[in-house]
Amino acid sequence: MDPVYVGALSLLPPVIAVALALITKEVFSSLLLGILSGTLIYTLKTDGNVVIDTLQTTVKVMGNKFDLNIVLFCSLLGALVYVIYLAGASKAYGNWATTKIKGRRSALLSTSALGAFIFIDDYFNCLTVGTVMRPITDKYRISRAKLAYIIDATAAPICIIAPISSWAAAVGSNLKATKAFESDIGAFVAAIPWNFYALMSILMVVLVCIFNVDFGPMLKAEQSALKNPPKPTSNQDTSSDMEIKGDGTMWDMIVPMLALIIFAILFMLYVGGYWGDDEAYHTLGGAFGNTDSSLALVLASTCALFVSFLMLVPRKVLSLKEFMDGVLRGVQAMIPANMILTFAWTISGVTRDLLQAPEFISSIVQNDIGFVGAILPAVIFVIAGFLSFSTGTAWGTFGILIPIVVMVSQAIDPASSELIIISLSATLAGAVFGDHCSPISDTTVLSSAGSGCVHIEHVYTQLPYALLVASCALIGYIVAGFTHSLFASLSTAIGLMVVCVLILHARQLKNNTKIKFDNETVAE
Repeated sequence: MDPVYVGALSLLPPVIAVALALITKEVFSSLLLGILSGTLIYTLKTDGNVVIDTLQTTVKVMGNKFDLNIVLFCSLLGALVYVIYLAGASKAYGNWATTKIKGRRSALLSTSALGAFIFIDDYFNCLTVGTVMRPITDKYRISRAKLAYIIDATAAPICIIAPISSWAAAVGSNLKATKAFESDIGAFVAAIPWNFYALMSILMVVLVCIFNVDFGPMLKAEQSALKNPPKPTSNQDTSSDMEIKGDGTMWDMIVPMLALIIFAILFMLYVGGYWGDDEAYHTLGGAFGNTDSSLALVLASTCALFVSFLMLVPRKVLSLKEFMDGVLRGVQAMIPANMILTFAWTISGVTRDLLQAPEFISSIVQNDIGFVGAILPAVIFVIAGFLSFSTGTAWGTFGILIPIVVMVSQAIDPASSELIIISLSATLAGAVFGDHCSPISDTTVLSSAGSGCVHIEHVYTQLPYALLVASCALIGYIVAGFTHSLFASLSTAIGLMVVCVLILHARQLKNNTKIKFDNETVAE
């Protein structure tokens, strides 16, 4: 299929996808209609059959852009997550943790640490942390709302800065489709320090846990929990429709996860040529820059799943049938994510490759590129946050915005890679922000379910925290756009957030509303 130049019409597919996503709050149909609009434009331009050729072009582009390795990795990861949970390993870790945690602060910090440790997948994070830590936080009268906030703030924000995760694979696949980077994993890693929202969300959780900073609706929830301890709910042992079948140990969770990380690193080095014949790749930097991360992640997740099999089936923690049923249900759970990825790849191919959107964008970005480039990261952060919040999906936002952001950044400053990386980071940060606080986001829903918190209570109690972090991150991106300095922009954003937290902390002390850790009472 030869590309055609259609001018401004090349941007119509993503515009339609964004508009429909905002109106319908449904990503799948929005992406599909965006794709069909693009292939229809291509068909009309090439004088093809409106019906047959439009559908045929759609299927061809989808086939050309389909990345089997990424789909396999997401599916295998879903299988691993489901099997570990099914075996009761998460519950066993929670039972062990209850014997080690002695106090409110340590309970909160342990919850945060577990959320940070489970960086492989946000769904697994929400399900595991909620199930494991809820009995512990209930024991120390920590509100379900605060537990839900910590779970949510250490789910997507952790996964988006972990090079070995389902989120990294999703972002990498969209980056690969843009053909703007020699190494998709290299670009992802380069964007991590600029992902202000994710980094600052994690820092905010640490500050909240250490200094016990509560404000807005969260303060009232904490006061209520101290006076009226949370009561066990019917889903005390499980936060989803997954039924625990085995009596596994915490090592049945820890060992497969460590195996996944270790195998992923080793296979990335192997695929990148670290032990190959070309000496140019006999260094860590050379091998990681040359690797095929999606292939390495497939190999690693396969090995990790095999490790889990060896740990669970021979010991009869799970029967062979239960293990394989768990694998199948885990793969099925990843179907929506795989569909979003496939549609995202396709709309990127239609916009970039068939309709030549980069050429059109380059033709209209001619003057005042300095000012446009300076405000671009901040504008992108706001747009990504709004789209992700409205649609409830960060992955769909990645698929829609990453190709456009890369094209615009290249057109504004083709000689510099800094603007592309900063703008890419702003896209990822904004998408995570919207996903974090959207009431229709999967992670928001799972965080509520995992913590046993009323969903709407979780939404409005965590919103002030998310907005505070996002506001400071936005200022950081404004500084980054003008300076291209990581130190200046990140230190400005973090410094501003810390000052705000200290002011809120001082107000609590002044108003005598700070919840005390020592005697677990509320100062009246």
